[in-house]
Amino acid sequence: MPRATADPGRQRGRWRPRLDRPALVALLFGIVGVGYRLVLVLTTVPVSNSDEATFGLAALHIAQGREQPIFLYGQRYMGTLESYLAAPLLAVTGPSWPALRLPVLALYALFLWLIHRLTRRIGAPWFATVVVGLLALGSERVVRDQVTAVGGRPEVKVAVLAMLLVVVALARGTVRHRTLAVGGFGLLAGVALWSDWLIVPYLAVAGLALAWTLRRELFGWAGLLLVVGFAVGLAPMIRDNLVAPPGQDSLSVLRGVSGENGPVPPWSQRLGGGLLEGVPLAAGLCPVDGCARWQAWFGLLYPLLLVVAAALAGLAYRRASGRGDRVGPVVHLALLAGAALTLLAYVRSPLAATDPLGNARYLSVLQLSLPAVLWPLWVAAVAARRGTAGVAGRVAGAAATAVLGALAAGSLVVTVLFATTGADPGRVEERQARELADTVRAAGLREVYGEYWTCNRLVFNTAEEVVCGVVDGGLRPGQNRYPAYWWRLARAQRPGYVLAADAPADRRLRELLGGRADAALLAEVGGFRVYHPPEPLRPWR
Repeated sequence: MPRATADPGRQRGRWRPRLDRPALVALLFGIVGVGYRLVLVLTTVPVSNSDEATFGLAALHIAQGREQPIFLYGQRYMGTLESYLAAPLLAVTGPSWPALRLPVLALYALFLWLIHRLTRRIGAPWFATVVVGLLALGSERVVRDQVTAVGGRPEVKVAVLAMLLVVVALARGTVRHRTLAVGGFGLLAGVALWSDWLIVPYLAVAGLALAWTLRRELFGWAGLLLVVGFAVGLAPMIRDNLVAPPGQDSLSVLRGVSGENGPVPPWSQRLGGGLLEGVPLAAGLCPVDGCARWQAWFGLLYPLLLVVAAALAGLAYRRASGRGDRVGPVVHLALLAGAALTLLAYVRSPLAATDPLGNARYLSVLQLSLPAVLWPLWVAAVAARRGTAGVAGRVAGAAATAVLGALAAGSLVVTVLFATTGADPGRVEERQARELADTVRAAGLREVYGEYWTCNRLVFNTAEEVVCGVVDGGLRPGQNRYPAYWWRLARAQRPGYVLAADAPADRRLRELLGGRADAALLAEVGGFRVYHPPEPLRPWR
C-alpha cells in the first residue's frame, strides 16, 4: 500500500500527506484487493474446514478464559497467534467465521502496505504499484492463504517485510533509535518462528542482511537487544518445549511430520510437481483443481528469473558504494535466496510429487520475493520503452513486457472466474454445513462421533453445544485435536454419529447396526447421515 511522499502539503495550517501518482494508483489497487477479500470473508468464501475451526475453537476458549494455547491443539509446531487476534472479536460475536477471518484480512492489508513500502525503497515507484496490483488479484488458492485462519503464513509474511524495512532503514541511517530497531527485528523473528517454521529460510536470509548492515554493532548493545527480542518473541515456544514430554518437543514433532514412509519419488517428479504445479498455483495463475499445461509456463520461467535477478542484484551491488546504496541489492539477494531455499525445501519433500495440489500452500510465502523476482523484467521493459537499449535490449524488453502482461492477465482471468462462478460450490457446501449443524442440534444430540473434516467444523458451527469425537474409516479413534471432546464422548450414555454418506465410516456403521441401521438414521443433510443408535456403539472397545 502507498506511503506519503516526503513533501507534505499544508492547507489552512493543517498537515496533509500528498500522494504521488504511483502511490495513488497503488492505494486504489489495495482498496480493490482488500474490498474483494472482505466480500469473500463476509460470505465465508473460501469454504471453512475443521483445521480452521480448530483455530476458531482455540480463539473461543481464549476469549472465555478457559485455555491459553501456545500451539494449535494436537500439535507442537504451529503457533496460535491468529487465535489470539480473533479472540476479542469472538468474545463479542460468539463463533463466527467472518469474525475469525477479519484479523487475517487485516494482516493481508498490512502485507500490501509493507510490500509497497519495501518495493519503493529497493525498486521504483511504478514497479511497487505493479507489485501491489498483482497481489490485489487472487485465485482461490491464493485467497485461501490470505483470509482463512489456518495458521502462520499471513503473519510471518508481515514480520519478514517489517524486518527487511528495518534493515533498509538501518543501512540508510533513517532510523533514530538503532538499538531499539534491532530489538524489534529480533522480536519479529521470534514471533514468526513461533507462528510457522515454514518461514525459516526467509528469517535466515533476513538475519544475514542485518549482519551485513550492522557488522560490528552486533557485538554491543544492538546484539544483546537482538537476542533478547528474539527470546521474548519465541518465549511461548521455549516455555512449551521446556515442559514437553520426551519426543514431543517442536523439533522432534516437526521431524516426524516431515518424514515420509515408502519410496521417495525421483527428483524429476518432485521438480515437476514443485515447478509446474506448485509455483503457478502459489502465483495465482491456476484454479484450485490444478494447472493446465499452458498455465505451467511461469513455473518453468521461475528458476531462470531467480538466476537473472541474482546476477542483476550482484552487478548493482558492485556498481554501488556505501551501505545506503548497496542495501537495495542486498535485500534483493536476500529475497531471492529465501525463495530459492523455500522452493528447494519444498521439492525435497515427496509430497511435491505425490500431492502437489494439496501442498502448494507451502509455497505461498514466495509472494515475499515477487519484487525481487520480477525486477529484471521491469528493468528490461522500462529500458526498451525509454529507447535506451540496443536492438537486443529492445527485443528483451518486448519479451519482458509480454511476460508481465501475461502474468497480470492470467491472474486476472483466474480471479474473475473464481469470483463469479468458482465460489459457488463453496457457498453451497457452507450452507449445507450449517444446515447439518442445525439438524444435529434440533435432533437433541449433544455428543456425536464423526470424521476429521466433519467434527471440529460441526463443533464450531454449534458453538460447542454439540461436541464431536473423531473416528477413522473403520470407526476407530482418529485425530482428536482437543482430547476433552473425546473424553466427554467416552462418558456419553448414547452418542450419535454424523458421517459422510456411503463413505467407509458410514458403511462400517451400517454393517455393525445391521437391520437396525435405517431405524437409527435420523436425517440426511448435504451428503451426510445423522444416526442415533438405540445403544452406545463403540467398536474399538
